[in-house]
Amino acid sequence: MLGSILSVGAWTLLSRITGFARDIVMAAVLGAGGLMDVFAVAFRLPNHFRAIFGEGAFNAAFVPAFTRIRTQDGTAAANLFQGRILSLLLISQVIVLLLALLFTPAVIQLLAPGFSANPQKFALAVEVTRITFPYLTLITLVTLWSGALNATGRFAVAAGAPILLNLSLLAFVQLAFLFPTPAHAAGWGVFTAGVLEAGLLAAAAWRAGVLAAPLMPTLSEDVRRFFKAFLPAVIGSAGVQIAMFADTILATLLPEGSASALYFADRIYQLPLGVIAIAAGTVLLPVMSKRIAAEDFAGAYDAQNRTLALTLLLAAPFWVATLLIPELIIGAVFQRGAFQEEAVRVAAQVLAAYGVGLIAAVSIRSIVASFLARGDTATPMIVSLVSVALNVGLKLLLVERFGVMGLALATALGATLNLAALVWIADNRRWIEPDGTFARAVACAGVAAGALAGTILLTYPLIDSWFGGLRFGKEVRLVAHGLTGGIVYGAAALAMMLITGLSLRRGGRASAQRKGA
Repeated sequence: MLGSILSVGAWTLLSRITGFARDIVMAAVLGAGGLMDVFAVAFRLPNHFRAIFGEGAFNAAFVPAFTRIRTQDGTAAANLFQGRILSLLLISQVIVLLLALLFTPAVIQLLAPGFSANPQKFALAVEVTRITFPYLTLITLVTLWSGALNATGRFAVAAGAPILLNLSLLAFVQLAFLFPTPAHAAGWGVFTAGVLEAGLLAAAAWRAGVLAAPLMPTLSEDVRRFFKAFLPAVIGSAGVQIAMFADTILATLLPEGSASALYFADRIYQLPLGVIAIAAGTVLLPVMSKRIAAEDFAGAYDAQNRTLALTLLLAAPFWVATLLIPELIIGAVFQRGAFQEEAVRVAAQVLAAYGVGLIAAVSIRSIVASFLARGDTATPMIVSLVSVALNVGLKLLLVERFGVMGLALATALGATLNLAALVWIADNRRWIEPDGTFARAVACAGVAAGALAGTILLTYPLIDSWFGGLRFGKEVRLVAHGLTGGIVYGAAALAMMLITGLSLRRGGRASAQRKGA
């Protein structure tokens, strides 16, 4: 399992690296003003709906169900189930797409009301959204085939597919002179990426023998069981997206560039979330589902604890960096071309606010696996809705005082509340069992993070005086902090692992299994 997590993480890291290249070019070409605000909204809208109906809710219901059917009844039965779900998925997505294309102005009016004050900006947002929205239909198919591949232990293709989005956007933004505006070019880059990703995953699923043809949907026991898990997951995912919709709505009412600041800060924030949290959750869910289906509860808890341990050790240095040097990170990555000093300052504030909840955000998917692996999507739904209500309330409270930074801070606090509630419920149900591996990981990550923070604070003036005056001073300073901090953090973490005896390999847990779990 550790190898699978690292494999997914490596592909996701490559995706994030190409994503940074993409965003660097977009920042230089589109800047952090009106054009980027329009694209940020047009790109977010299909992704909001994807998160509601696709990756979040769909994976939560489909992966455990597909894994269980394949484990208990074989591949043919699993593909029969997949074909029925595929038909329902296609029907629903075509309806959503048609409604979105017909009522795009109303959607923009609702979700980006600040654009209405500028008719040209509003019209541009409508045009670009109509280009990007079909991406939702295509990427939903990608989600289905990714889930089937993940359930069979094949993670690499799905993890690497987003690289195509980054490459496509890079190519189209470079050809922006061929389009009415750079925002149009970026929109067509998104659409093309959806076609490429769907083709890649379909081919991979076909090679793996899990590409099912659409079948006439029937309400079989497996399909009913899927919807029993899927509907609460949709509501839960919708709750999370309501908070993100609130970000979009409020950001468009703030000074121009606020939506861009959220976008670029989120791109940095998504690095640990994508490389660590999503990789860990992607691998952990089918592993826990399979072991719980086989009543190997001890093995399921062991997998979860080792995943949480790895998550903490990998996330801690990102957490320290986002809190201590956010302006250097944003400046080194994005400050060039149309992306100037003020944009750096605002985006850095947003990044630091996101960083407050980073550890909680990367841990949530590993805890949610305790529920999803048992087919319980209702509890995460309820917790999510309560957290979202608090999150939106905090946004309304904090945005008035802190502006766009308040939106990110509310997101961080909402993630922390979400994690705390899930841990409390899972512990009361005895669905999690923290062990020595997890406790030792907390100690190792804490000591190593402290060493890293001390190193940054001590070396910051020295590195600034050495490299601050260079032409690419910010980039060199960030690399210098990365190298020195990485060496210190890695050495401290390894030393603590030796002292505490922490091992991330599968442990020799007691074989007694908790049938009541």
